[in-house]
Amino acid sequence: MAWNILYGDPGRKEMFRVIETFSGIGSQAKALTRIGKPFEIVNTADWDINAILAYCLIHKGKIDINKYADISDEDVTNFLKGLSLSSDGKKPMSDEAFRRMPMHLKRRLYAAIKETRNMVSITDVMGSDIPDNIDLFTYSFPCQDLSLCGCWHGNKSGIARDAHNRSGMLWEVERILLEMNEMGKELPRFLLMENVTNILSKPHAADFGDWKETLENLGYYNKIYRLNAQNFGIPQKRERAYMISILCKNNAETIAQVEKYFEEHNLEKDEATRLKQRNLRLKDILCLDYDDVPRYKEEADASKPNDTPSRRKIWEDNELLYDGKEIRDIVVNTVTTKQDRNPNSGLIIYKNRARGKTKWRYLTPRECFKLMGFDESDFDRIISDNPMVTKNRYLYSTEKLIKLAGNSIVVDVLEAIFRQIMDINGKILGERK
Repeated sequence: MAWNILYGDPGRKEMFRVIETFSGIGSQAKALTRIGKPFEIVNTADWDINAILAYCLIHKGKIDINKYADISDEDVTNFLKGLSLSSDGKKPMSDEAFRRMPMHLKRRLYAAIKETRNMVSITDVMGSDIPDNIDLFTYSFPCQDLSLCGCWHGNKSGIARDAHNRSGMLWEVERILLEMNEMGKELPRFLLMENVTNILSKPHAADFGDWKETLENLGYYNKIYRLNAQNFGIPQKRERAYMISILCKNNAETIAQVEKYFEEHNLEKDEATRLKQRNLRLKDILCLDYDDVPRYKEEADASKPNDTPSRRKIWEDNELLYDGKEIRDIVVNTVTTKQDRNPNSGLIIYKNRARGKTKWRYLTPRECFKLMGFDESDFDRIISDNPMVTKNRYLYSTEKLIKLAGNSIVVDVLEAIFRQIMDINGKILGERK
């Protein structure tokens, strides 16, 4: 039985079975929850300890380490030592960093991995690990080596097979699918890729074409979208590439039906199919009730930088979202993994008595989570269970929380995509046998 059965009974055939790789804080699970149709998350896969714990807190609630009280500290430590974990999502955790991790945090991590059936690093997942009857396999692999920002800094390796970089994790997904195919295992009915639109650009055309050809040889039909969050009811200019791969098994009739479906329900062109369920505006995002909600003030204080020449340049170059009297009715720039950069998503006038600080602040982590389509209650689950890692430091700092949001996917866009996938699954592919 899968761990995250949010709707229905596990024995029902119509249960939509999902594996979330590069799962982060679980935008996919959040979107599927909002849709309200029966589904289960069979497995997740992420090696970043910050994301592992946050995912569990958002989708499972408070982490109950007492559930695993009968597991000794030695067994917990040995279990975690056998995994490829990361403390920053960029590189493997060093032996020294793991040794310094307090035992209470190791036990929380153990519980979170078990509760979310996290397979951890994609590099350690084998084709034999993937269960049968998987409907959807999602893979939002790292974008750092594909992004324009990376190109500006001389990183042009992209998704080249021999680059051995973070974006090259794409080829681990290929390895898993090929292993499944060689074993005669049933492939997932749908695959969903999300990444920066630069993956579709000319410098990466050959490598991305290689990936699409692999999928086609496995029997998948690929539909590529360029979708912007601002067209799905979220006030954020965030355009991303999405590729839905449908296992048509090279059946001409099925492919024709799928092509016709996308012609009639094109998320890029047909506004009616975007299903703007909430249609949020910036006034719904900003948390300015400092007097009535003390935590908003605390978060605003933590998002107010020191007044330095570089911050004055940020003030000159970025949009003002709130001038102290009115919230501008605009769409903000892309939420990234850092707000303390130029350009960023915008600034908010915020005055307090702190010396040496600016007269403005950045978006708070809470506001960034809301701009990614998450609810405030999701954010509260993380910060209300934020463990101490040293005497004076909590695990989740403002910077780490913003990074979790910036690395995520806009939930509202995924909702529209998943509705299409479930529509095709029911109307074209038919019930799973």
